[in-house]
Amino acid sequence: MKTSLKLVNIGFGNSVVKDRIIAIFNPNSSPMRRLKEEAKEDYRLIDATQGRKTRSIIVTDSNHVILSAIHTETIVQRIQEGENGENK
Repeated sequence: MKTSLKLVNIGFGNSVVKDRIIAIFNPNSSPMRRLKEEAKEDYRLIDATQGRKTRSIIVTDSNHVILSAIHTETIVQRIQEGENGENK
């Protein structure tokens, strides 16, 4: 049985496996800044911003925290578009 991984573009040629995403957050709150710092200290932080401003924080099922320069709403829209395309 062949399984294919559905990827979500998080900007600048970087992608995340859709089924591994637990949550996507706006980085502008204090709890999200703490989450980012804790992940950095524990070596669980992946910076995919390519030096640009962080606009979303993605948490995966492996407890990794991924920073993206793409807006949260845009990533959610890309996930939903992928789901709609699968149902056709």
